[in-house]
Parts: sequence; structure tokens; C-alpha cells
Amino acid sequence: MDLSSILTFIAVATLLVISPGPNGFLIAKTVPLSGKKAGFANVSGFVAAFYLHGTLSIFGISIFLVQSAVAFTVLKILGAAYLIWIGIKSIRSALNQKATATIDVPENVQKKVSIRNAFLEGFATNALNPKVSMFYLAAFPQFISLDGSALSAYALVTAHALVNFLWFSVMVLALTRVKSAANNVKFKTWLNSVTGVVFVGFGAKLALMKSSL
Repeated sequence: MDLSSILTFIAVATLLVISPGPNGFLIAKTVPLSGKKAGFANVSGFVAAFYLHGTLSIFGISIFLVQSAVAFTVLKILGAAYLIWIGIKSIRSALNQKATATIDVPENVQKKVSIRNAFLEGFATNALNPKVSMFYLAAFPQFISLDGSALSAYALVTAHALVNFLWFSVMVLALTRVKSAANNVKFKTWLNSVTGVVFVGFGAKLALMKSSL
């Protein structure tokens, strides 16, 4: 695997990372409500899930998941259910904030996502997404020769993870700068409502997705 192949893979991975998806909306929801550390915990969860998918692809397990209609459907439904669950939680939070807005609830009483839960949310959002496995299964044959080592494959996973980390770290830092404005109850209600609907939409889209491999 030469430098040209690595750079081409990074370009493809970058386009995938920056395209609108559940990761970006999860960051946009987490940082204004729970802070910078929780946002970086989300990002760490994304990266951990990439290595999980990369390992499964390298050892051929993802091929079974994608080629087996039953296994693929189970993973897809689990991922869709998880995204819809996040969406419903956000919508419920928006309704609760709207109901308590007139009671003048102190800011520090409002529940925030813990670092551990933020990591798990980031991890599950990607680990239960079969699109990530499909990406690796489609990408690895294009950039790694048949006699390529597992180390070469992990180098691509690391490149993808690094692009992901850099992009979403910038997003976390940018959202942190406007966190004081985002503490407004009306803004939080709007944010939870929008992200909730978006996550339900992503879940529904994933549930209807078919394997292309």
C-alpha cells in the first residue's frame, strides 16, 4: 500500500465523515447540554467503534453479517431501534424542558449526560450501524492488496479514526464557544426537538436500508 492509496483513502473517509449523519447530530446535542468533556467522550466512542468494525472486517466476520440476510437484518434493526430511542429521549427531554420552563428550574438541576454515558452513546451509535462495516468491506479491497497484512488494514482504520477525531473535535470546540448562549431553555428545547426528530429519521432510514454487497 503506497502513499497515494493512503491519501486517496483519507479523501474518501473525509467525505464520509463530514457528510451529515448521526455522529454530527449527537455532538450537536451533547455539547450544548452536557459540555466539552461529554462531547469528546462521544468522539472517543466513535473512534472505538471504528476499531471494532475494522477488526470485524479484517477477520471476515462483517462479511457474514452483510451477506447473511438474517444477521444483517438483526444488526440493522438493533441500530435503527437505538437511533430511534435516542430521538425519542431527545423529544421527551424537549417536552419536559418546555413543561418546566415556567417553573424556573435552576440550571444545575437539569440532568446532563455523564462522561461514561456520552462515550457509550458515541460507541453504540457507530457500533450498531452496519453502514460502517459496509464501508470497510467496500474500501479494504480497493486499497489493500490480497496479500496485504492486517497491519495495513489497521493503518486505514487509524486514518479514518484520525479524520473523524479531528473533524468532530473542531465541532466540539466550536460548539463549546457558544455554550453560554446554548444554555437558554428555549434553545435547549428547540435543539432537543430537532435532534430528536433527526435521530428518529435516521433510525427509520437505517431500518429501510438494504445491503448493497
